[in-house]
Amino acid sequence: MAVKKTPQRMCVCCRQMRDKSQLIRVVRTSDNTAVIDETGKLNGRGAYICKNAECILKAKKSAKLEGALKTSISDEIYEELMKGCGEDG
Repeated sequence: MAVKKTPQRMCVCCRQMRDKSQLIRVVRTSDNTAVIDETGKLNGRGAYICKNAECILKAKKSAKLEGALKTSISDEIYEELMKGCGEDG
């Protein structure tokens, strides 16, 4: 019996490979807005970021998330990311 592999994704900020469940997915939708993807199944270009405040603040300062998604990201999205970062970070 084969052991199922856990999907790995790379954080756009620190470039660390982590389990998909340890990251938050942000998606650029068809109308060029960024939303947090709770399900991991939304259509659109997605980027992953660690669930820790350091990575989120660094990504905001350096605009790495915006570069990965090729769209601007509102402060509300960053605030939501910070709320969600307490889980594993």
